[in-house]
Amino acid sequence: MSRPVALVTGSSRGIGLACAVALAREGFAVAVNGPADDEELARAVEAVRAEGVPVIAAPFDVTDLDEHDAVLGRIEAALGPLTTLVNNAGVGVMSRGDPLEVSAASYDRCLEVNTKAMFFLIQTFARRLLARDRDPALFHAVVNVTSSNAGAVAEPRSEYCVSKAAAAMVSKAWAVRLGRENIAVYDVQPGLIATEMTAPVIAQYEERARAGLTLIPRIGQPEDMGAIVATLATGRLPYTTGQVISADAGLLVPRY
Repeated sequence: MSRPVALVTGSSRGIGLACAVALAREGFAVAVNGPADDEELARAVEAVRAEGVPVIAAPFDVTDLDEHDAVLGRIEAALGPLTTLVNNAGVGVMSRGDPLEVSAASYDRCLEVNTKAMFFLIQTFARRLLARDRDPALFHAVVNVTSSNAGAVAEPRSEYCVSKAAAAMVSKAWAVRLGRENIAVYDVQPGLIATEMTAPVIAQYEERARAGLTLIPRIGQPEDMGAIVATLATGRLPYTTGQVISADAGLLVPRY
């Protein structure tokens, strides 16, 4: 029997690792991505392997566009044909502060990792899928993890917000192109999630969430995002593509 195979970028910790584990629990073989020679990556591989599925480490820099095809080839040689790409790798700003002080280096870094790398990794993934016969019994999908900042501005992280708004359009553009190929594309937009990236500020947001900033009065956990991504990647939202999943406990619901 064919098995679904997923690559999850930025999956050595946080949301990405939670997604990899959730997919493993659904029976996916998983390629776990992170920096080479990284202890976190090795631990993440073992955490996914504990779910009893085939797993490999796939250390590569998502911004190295010339390496994308070779990396996907190595993954498929080890695990079988890819069915699923989860684009989770991302970076924050180099320094929080006034948009008047944003550097070109920080702006370019956000766009390169959070937007450009995502676009071209989807392109490589799609080209490989379209060049071969696919098992019609398996669901094929791209799930992009962007941010609630695709729509809501956080002034001290303005360049990050710009990159995530662009990433949301990447999801829409590829949903349009790949829908006729029976490849679904989704955009998961997390809100306030407790991760290493948000650690410096999450305590104050947790207090604000309990006070009503979010409709569900708590901050999110990486496992919440993993469950959402697994639901999408397994096709349990049939007859859908191009959807934005606002995984933010109602943070951005208009109210007064």
